Amino acid sequence: MKQLLLGNEAIARGAYEAGVRVASAYPGTPSTEINENVANYPEIYAEWAPNEKVAVEVALGAAVAGARSMACMKHVGLNVAADPFYTATYTGVNAGMVVIVADDPGMHSSQNEQDTRMHARASHAPCLDPSDSQECKDFMRIALELSEEYDTPVILRLTTRIAHARTIVELGERTDIPLRDYNRDIKKYVSMPANMKGRHLFVEDREERLSEAAANLSINRIEWGDRRVGVITCGAAYNYVKEALPNASVLKLGLVYPISRKLVEEFAAGVEELYVIEDMEPFIEDTVKAWGIPCSGKNKTGVQGELFARKVAEKFADAEAAGPMSTEGIPNRPPVLCPGCPHRGLYYVLGKLKLTVCSDIGCYTLGALPPLSGVDTCICMGASIGMAHGFEKARGKDQAHKTVGVLGDSTFCHSGMTGLLNMAYNSAIGTIIIADNSITGMTGHQHNPATGFDIYGNPAPQLNLEKLCEAMGVKHVVVVDPFDLKELERVIREETARDELSVVISRRPCALIIKQTNKPFVCDKNKCKNCNMCMKLGCPAIRKTENGIEIDHSQCVGCGLCANICPFGALGTKGE
Repeated sequence: MKQLLLGNEAIARGAYEAGVRVASAYPGTPSTEINENVANYPEIYAEWAPNEKVAVEVALGAAVAGARSMACMKHVGLNVAADPFYTATYTGVNAGMVVIVADDPGMHSSQNEQDTRMHARASHAPCLDPSDSQECKDFMRIALELSEEYDTPVILRLTTRIAHARTIVELGERTDIPLRDYNRDIKKYVSMPANMKGRHLFVEDREERLSEAAANLSINRIEWGDRRVGVITCGAAYNYVKEALPNASVLKLGLVYPISRKLVEEFAAGVEELYVIEDMEPFIEDTVKAWGIPCSGKNKTGVQGELFARKVAEKFADAEAAGPMSTEGIPNRPPVLCPGCPHRGLYYVLGKLKLTVCSDIGCYTLGALPPLSGVDTCICMGASIGMAHGFEKARGKDQAHKTVGVLGDSTFCHSGMTGLLNMAYNSAIGTIIIADNSITGMTGHQHNPATGFDIYGNPAPQLNLEKLCEAMGVKHVVVVDPFDLKELERVIREETARDELSVVISRRPCALIIKQTNKPFVCDKNKCKNCNMCMKLGCPAIRKTENGIEIDHSQCVGCGLCANICPFGALGTKGE
């Protein structure tokens, strides 16, 4: 049977067919849909972990115990998981273990364009790079088999266009892989120096053996064509090469680390001019050049942004350059907080109080954009707390009274707890605001330990944020509704004035996870003075027209935030 599947859906299907038993992940675009789809297969235990480090540790534990396993994350998530992962390549596994990592060329939803192949080389982990959904499914089985044959975790690297593109996939049946026996092996699995010195030698030998075997792997292949031009490529870039340079000879690498030198040398000897066309960093190109083989590629494309067929044709086949898209008459539409978003009231008050805001990764990051313009810094998960603490230590108590750290409930569970513990332990002065919207919002409404539900939607123990903060030593913990602007302002003024650490929990559910029963608001033109106070909220349902302020009823959820700040009472439901 054939189906049209996203690359992420195909990964999940491949895991099912290959006998995976345990899957752990933290949601992050463009990887989120993988574990969401894995959860649809009852044969696989699936979970949302608090962060990617825990997800890798769970998968590793399952693999050592004898079950095929997987962990899923986006590229920056591997940074968080690097601690266990880098050592896991030394200890090896028992049953197969695959870590699926989705890179984001072009930074569609990420803070950088990090290339996971660099992590593969640094950690000495094999890395596979599929080019379509069929390969996503097939490579899962191959990755698990390589993991078991070479005793190592394996990276399956995706990019956004592969993760979120749909292509035809031939489905198969599940292979039930029995649990492998677990045999206690202290020298292998206890990573103390005396043991790991020997395992490091094993890693070097394993990498050499795999590099030699790569020449005969079916996922690496030469497609001979016009031998005047040869292209080494992989992943999504393979599709662009086949479209833009249909007659060129191509070496398609499915295993992008380690690379088969024998295969590259054979291919290079058979073509007149050699290009390497790859997304992101010149990973393959630098390797080939280091072997003394002349080639080029990144000198034409650069390393920033995505490749696409038109760009490849322009740079390598002298095709006409793609002209800029005309934007005449098209308004700029940056991403904004949704109508009814609880973060809007929070950022409105923070802006009014002119506070320095160290923010974090999540929906609330959109508070950085005009007209709210409420964010000073945003680096990575959990960094809001550490940076707010750093501001105080660098500039003193007066700065602490003017600085807040803002992060969401999911982000706090992910990596905010240790930062808050650090502040409490070191007697810091400052205010941390947990924007608790009761969900992991930015990635599509996944549950987390603070929501009270697991990946299947079943009831689960719910983390009590107030008690946790108090247990860490925070004496002042206040819960407030961000739509009660007067109370929110009073609380933030009071807490930031303290010469102690405090936590404000701004709590209201995401507008997209609760049924909206409020009537949409209207603007009374007789009362409206066109003061534009309501426009300062940045609500997409409110717009300024030639006839004054109007509210789009198709977007308005009747949250009432605009009415709270209108000084003339011009906003409300009909009849008010």
